[in-house]
Amino acid sequence: MKPILLQGHERSITQIKYNREGDLLFTVAKDPIVNVWYSVNGERLGTYMGHTGAVWCVDADWDTKHVLTGSADNSCRLWDCETGKQLALLKTNSAVRTCGFDFGGNIIMFSTDKQMGYQCFVSFFDLRDPSQIDSNEPYMKIPCNDSKITSAVWGPLGECIIAGHENGELNQYSAKSGEVLVNVKEHSRQINDIQLSRDMTMFVTASKDNTAKLFDSTTLEHQKTFRTERPVNSAALSPNYDHVVLGGGQEAMDVTTTSTRIGKFEARFFHLAFEEEFGRVKGHFGPINSVAFHPDGKSYSSGGEDGYVRIHYFDPQYFEFEFEA
Repeated sequence: MKPILLQGHERSITQIKYNREGDLLFTVAKDPIVNVWYSVNGERLGTYMGHTGAVWCVDADWDTKHVLTGSADNSCRLWDCETGKQLALLKTNSAVRTCGFDFGGNIIMFSTDKQMGYQCFVSFFDLRDPSQIDSNEPYMKIPCNDSKITSAVWGPLGECIIAGHENGELNQYSAKSGEVLVNVKEHSRQINDIQLSRDMTMFVTASKDNTAKLFDSTTLEHQKTFRTERPVNSAALSPNYDHVVLGGGQEAMDVTTTSTRIGKFEARFFHLAFEEEFGRVKGHFGPINSVAFHPDGKSYSSGGEDGYVRIHYFDPQYFEFEFEA
């Protein structure tokens, strides 16, 4: 089946995310636009306008009432999903790289970059306390002195956050005390993306060291490794099959010197247990920066350096994959 092509951004995609039901797809890019699409047919439902710089991250809460975005304009913003109205503006000293809601949708966390003389922090706000929002004062702030956080997600039951760092480290921070509960270093280079499995027992990391790795969410024990010959920018776990999809490609600045085939811009499918690649899907004209499975597992989306988002519908049992000869 031909993929649905979403053209709503002028610059390269930074993150794409489905809501819990999977009827909405949120996309952000290195432009100030935050788009929301109807995932069934690719119709653009609306745009959240307000950011003045590249938007690095987006998240929707459990019941899709609110949307959270973090941007290079040194702000994290909370939006009403339905009306597009901005509900809160949280200013920071440096760019907001990652953000997310906990399961109740009451607590948000976001991490800021280590730049312009400011160190990397993870901030926690309770949306039930308006004074925190008004005074722009989080109830907890965790400093990250060594290496900045490049990707972060809430762990099981919202008791911790799992953060990937620029130096390849993985940390589990307590959401109550802020202390480091577990620290592991399985990657040799920057971790670009972390995505949980549907039941939250596992998560997959994507790294510049040309691998994606599977970990246990509670212990951070390393389970599997999926190897490629190019940097992996994003990885996602299928909700109902033992499949992992990886997106990546040659570094963006080197792309103009190579053809599409050599640059390897396909989405690549691996078997979760056997760690073997069994298929590739073409489409993008540059590296893939973000991939996400639909919650029902019948489609996946990919966003690339070319500024396009593609929704691919398939049944993994009958999907026609392409292999290089």
